[in-house]
Amino acid sequence: MTLRLRLTLWYSAVLAGVLALFGVSVYGILSYSLLAVIDQSLFAAATEIANASTISPVLGIRLVNLPDLEAEDRFGGANIYAQVWRLDGTRATQTDNLPPEAGPLDAQGLSAGGQVYRNVYLENAHLRVYTARLVDKTDKKVIGYVQTAASLRQMDAVQGVLVLVLVGSSILSVALAALIGYLSASRALKPLKVMTQTALQITRADDLSRRIPVSQTGDEVGRLAAAFNETLERLERLFTAQRRFLADVSHELRTPLTAIRGNVDLLERLGGADPESLRDIRSETERMTRLVGDLLILAQADSGHLPLARAPVSLDTLLLEVVREVQVLAGHLHVLVGDIDQLMVIGDRDRLKQVILNLVSNSIKYTPEGGRVTLGLARVNDFARLTVSDTGIGIPPEDLPKIFDRFYRVDKARARTEGGAGLGLAIAQRIAQMHGGRIEAASEGPNKGTTFSLWLPLAPTAPKKPDDHKPGAARPPAR
Repeated sequence: MTLRLRLTLWYSAVLAGVLALFGVSVYGILSYSLLAVIDQSLFAAATEIANASTISPVLGIRLVNLPDLEAEDRFGGANIYAQVWRLDGTRATQTDNLPPEAGPLDAQGLSAGGQVYRNVYLENAHLRVYTARLVDKTDKKVIGYVQTAASLRQMDAVQGVLVLVLVGSSILSVALAALIGYLSASRALKPLKVMTQTALQITRADDLSRRIPVSQTGDEVGRLAAAFNETLERLERLFTAQRRFLADVSHELRTPLTAIRGNVDLLERLGGADPESLRDIRSETERMTRLVGDLLILAQADSGHLPLARAPVSLDTLLLEVVREVQVLAGHLHVLVGDIDQLMVIGDRDRLKQVILNLVSNSIKYTPEGGRVTLGLARVNDFARLTVSDTGIGIPPEDLPKIFDRFYRVDKARARTEGGAGLGLAIAQRIAQMHGGRIEAASEGPNKGTTFSLWLPLAPTAPKKPDDHKPGAARPPAR
């Protein structure tokens, strides 16, 4: 059963229940009101008959003088039937609108011996009968019974018409509500149908560029469509990145493998070991090993399985240690240390050292001889900011948003000749994010140098300066 049909049936069932409750209430109230009016008239007629009856003592015998019930202008007129019964069960008198041979209007009411209202069927006539005692006003003794009755034919007719009206209007209302509900549900669920068709088209055509039209009503379905579009956009980016990643990996692996295969073929033709070929094989093998190792680190980081230690790390000590190690790689470059603060963070010392080494090595790689690379460490609010600035070739503005993408190189030819695969900055950014920080890059343009900033949250036990309690101190400055 479709959701549209279920909603329609649910709305119809609720409306039918409400109408049924309303109909029963109207029917009950109307029946009670009509019976109350009839009962009041029967009680008034019986009371008038009792009041018109007199008792005369003659020679020690009480004679009951009954009123003339045959006068139609008295005791309710022709619409009221009345009978007076003695205690011995014989009829004393009755109205002339009853046949002479008529029995008690309500035999069960007479046997009850008290005041009672009952609905009875007398010769296919539906009557409302009131039975009351006829009492001697002197000694309060019961001397007989009076019964008054009225036909319920009009009341039955009114109730029948009311039932037809209620049932007919209810059926019509439920049918109309079901139709309107079905159309409304179809209109409200139409975006879901569009979403389903779009999802099927994406699956069949493998096209993540499709989007669902979002209505401007701001309802739940519209928000769902917007969320679905955001998911599609993210999936498209992920699939695009995956395809690019696979293409780049294939390209990067093919290059060293081609070099190794060429050198092996050369060795086979020469019939001996050529030292230069062996060096090339070793170099390409080491390059491929580094590439596979970097890919493994990225895969572990993406899956959340990259092991990270959580221990206090002194950033200033780690920075000086990196500077000592890169002096050999610097050659004719000047690696300088600027202002540094003694700062402590919580993280994996080896991974953080890898991040700093990647940043410094990248700056050295793209800085010509005679240039300089400057490292600094400062506290900004509750974060440590480690900077690596160089006077190298710089980064064009259009390349800045892409330098942390995998396999992306600004100077592709230079990076390939020096063994770079474009994974260093991506790995550094991912490790920084796993430590709760980030890496930012800034450059004024080509040949104007580059500055990388590593932001890391300080350890909770780190000493705070007086101005660290200002609003906004809990997060790094905006990019």
